[in-house]
Amino acid sequence: MGEQPVFLGAHIVEKYLNYPTLIPLLERALIHFSSGHEGGVVQPVRTIVPVKKYSGFLGVMPAYSTVDDALTTKVVTFYENKTSSEVPSHQATVLLFEPSNGTLKAVIDGKVITDKRTAAVSAIATKLLKPSSAEVLCILGSGAQAHSHYQAFTQQFLFKEVRIWSRTRENAERFAKMTEGNLRVCSTPQEAVTGADVIVAATMSTEPVLLGDWVKPGAHINALGACRPDWRELDDTLMKSCVLYVDSREAGQKESGDILLSGASIYGEIGEILNGTKPALSDKTTVFKSVGMAIEDTISAKLVYDCWASSNAHK
Repeated sequence: MGEQPVFLGAHIVEKYLNYPTLIPLLERALIHFSSGHEGGVVQPVRTIVPVKKYSGFLGVMPAYSTVDDALTTKVVTFYENKTSSEVPSHQATVLLFEPSNGTLKAVIDGKVITDKRTAAVSAIATKLLKPSSAEVLCILGSGAQAHSHYQAFTQQFLFKEVRIWSRTRENAERFAKMTEGNLRVCSTPQEAVTGADVIVAATMSTEPVLLGDWVKPGAHINALGACRPDWRELDDTLMKSCVLYVDSREAGQKESGDILLSGASIYGEIGEILNGTKPALSDKTTVFKSVGMAIEDTISAKLVYDCWASSNAHK
């Protein structure tokens, strides 16, 4: 019998996944992904299994990076109508394999990986696309992604003001209390968005909550909700007037209701800005529509495992 796979829980992932280390690794992964065959990333669009009886979905996200010699599959579930606030809407597990022989090396909590890698990629897009003087950050939503984005963005950028809006004011106020810093709780999405330079849309909405008429010209929006072809977070006015960037063109055109239902055309992938094949049009109103990619999970899981393994080797 070979060795049993290790289980690395959320606290271990939290310990080893820090933004200053993760962001450069993900930048490199985005470059490899957008460089096609030469980049050595093998990543099919995720498989989604609807669990209609409970308004849920199961997603399977495999990827292999030739350059990093890393092979993983993430299994993720997300439920629209949560019955209990104890259970998160999104849950995930990442399986890390030994690429040379297929042995399962680790089962890693995928929830923290998902939250942090998504925020890290949004931070990469924001660094490239935000207006040169970005003073006001607005976050729509108060769940796990809102928290990870707040953490990443306040570490990576200097904002004079941060605004938060959530469908329930109580949740927005709880968010503001939990975070260190001066947050302004807004009563409506319009109040939160008006005049903001950088906007994060992280809601479970299936109808548009962010309207183009409210958005300051030249603002940058990171949109990470509405991950199904029939869900929306942004309206047609915004989608048709912005310069639209994605993590994966193929996945965006298959999975994003914001893209499919508005008929908006994708200008480029974030990896194409990083590898120099597309410019960052930061003087325009830009949207980064993030559907999330398996390769981001692969790189994050390998980082966690390698850090854990080297710290254990010294014991």
